[in-house]
Amino acid sequence: MSPTMVEHSGLDIMCLNKYCHSSSSSSSSEQDKKVFTKLKLSLSEDYPRKNAEILSGQYGTNVLLIGAALMLAIAHHGPSVKEEHLLSFVTCLMLLQLIWMMWYILLRDRRKNTRTEKDVHATTCWIRGGLTLLALLSLIMDAFRIGYYVGYRSCVSAVLGVFPVIHATHTVAQVHFLWFHIKDVIKSFETFERFGVIHAVFTNLLLWCNGVMSEAEHFLNNHKRRLSALGYGNLTIVHSEPHCNCTTSTCSMFSSSLLYLYPFNVEYHIFVSAMLFVMWKNIGRTIELLSNKKRLATKTQGLTVGPILGLLAMASTIGILVVYITHVEESLQTRQSAISMFYIYGIVMLVSMCSAGASGLLIYRADHVPLDTSKNPSRQLDTELLFGSSIGSWLMSWCSIVAVLGTNSSPPYRWTNLIYSLLIVLEKYIQNIFVVESLYRQQEDGQSEDPELPVAPEIFSVTSSLAPPYDGIINRAYDKPDRTCVTMENDQKESGQVYRCPRKPSDVALPAGSKAKEPTNRKRQILKNIAVFLIMCNISLWILPAFGCRPQYENGLEQETFGFSVWTTVLNFAIPLNLFYRMHSVASLFEVFRRV
Repeated sequence: MSPTMVEHSGLDIMCLNKYCHSSSSSSSSEQDKKVFTKLKLSLSEDYPRKNAEILSGQYGTNVLLIGAALMLAIAHHGPSVKEEHLLSFVTCLMLLQLIWMMWYILLRDRRKNTRTEKDVHATTCWIRGGLTLLALLSLIMDAFRIGYYVGYRSCVSAVLGVFPVIHATHTVAQVHFLWFHIKDVIKSFETFERFGVIHAVFTNLLLWCNGVMSEAEHFLNNHKRRLSALGYGNLTIVHSEPHCNCTTSTCSMFSSSLLYLYPFNVEYHIFVSAMLFVMWKNIGRTIELLSNKKRLATKTQGLTVGPILGLLAMASTIGILVVYITHVEESLQTRQSAISMFYIYGIVMLVSMCSAGASGLLIYRADHVPLDTSKNPSRQLDTELLFGSSIGSWLMSWCSIVAVLGTNSSPPYRWTNLIYSLLIVLEKYIQNIFVVESLYRQQEDGQSEDPELPVAPEIFSVTSSLAPPYDGIINRAYDKPDRTCVTMENDQKESGQVYRCPRKPSDVALPAGSKAKEPTNRKRQILKNIAVFLIMCNISLWILPAFGCRPQYENGLEQETFGFSVWTTVLNFAIPLNLFYRMHSVASLFEVFRRV
């Protein structure tokens, strides 16, 4: 009777076959108990985390809905709910966020000796620098609001003076938090921190909604004034000026200047909410060491065509903006020529962007590089925001297409409006695919390494999820590292995982200046020029609607088809999303530029 060898916890145990039946029955019951215990532990560990995510998400959503209900009541201009009530509610939310940020910063200062995990993909220095610039413009807007309140303090609520002071303090504290703590992966007080971070997310979203509503009301009143000048009646223009005289001579300057600063304040709050949402997703997350490396500095060699064409696009954009704003207020014929000029400019711009994006996709088709499937909340959010914010302009474009094909009138810009709307849909299709594929393409080995990071060990330099089990198994990796490394690499390739063995000097790639790298460098230069050109084009297409160039209000085709109230509702929904799409595309394309 041959004995059977059983390996358990590194010990060699001998058992005879006649005892194997009874031992197997007892071991099976023990295994069932172990499985049940593991399942119970896993449920008990995951349940609080999922429960906290759901509870905090519901809390933030209801905070936003309360603010939305107040904004809808204010839009009705009834006597019961006024702007002061909304500002009081938002001020309380900002104070709560300030208290949470102070608590978080003090807690981290007390734990200086404790190492905090960081997600290097959460944000970059240039994004935080851009947000700091937007924050400075928001502080200037707060200063104008305070000056406006001082001029009318005898007949307006004190909330109008308290709100900009709290908002300025909130902005300064939040910028500090973004610079020093936004990359933190929180592992302590997770449930409480989830509520704090999600509160900050929805507070900024509510501030974004408030800015969008104020901006939309201003454009709607201007549109009503132009319609009244053309002879259209039954249009109520809401006058928001206080019912008293200003005590200073600068009230009108403050009021008019606020309208030019709203776009920057709106973009600041929506970008901050997106970054805080990534921080919320990172709470309790286990960071993969291989995918959490910084990249080397981006080289800018060969950048000529992209910047030149981009500067040409921005210069033409400023010219179109000035001509449109000055001509749209004049006679009917002059306004129609201004609208036609805008659509022709838009067609040229969108055709150029489609060509650039399609060229980049063709270059990607020529290179068969696998996609990076590692977990990255920041990249996933970028992709979702690109597609989500595209809905606004797509809705607006398809409404314009229906109006052009269904209307009986034939203004000079009818068919250019049709071509422009179709190109808007196509351009977003191509640009979204180009950005997403660029973000998800795997980096070459030399690009993902950072000399500032500590050197990983030569053997088993992978994350814990990739390491082989060694409980009860004698590991001979150190006896024959080369052989074991090859075996592990082959096994993990079959399972879809990646394991990199230590390189020998003969395996190192050729230097960048060698002839073997010339085609790749040429493709990289083309892709960098495409990214720079698309960045400047998206900035141009953000500038026009942000500063008053909105022919969708003026051309009359959509209003004739859908009616005044329906079309203005569509515009109030679609234009803010389109503005966010353009600015978010700039951020995503800059990340593409750095990755190429």
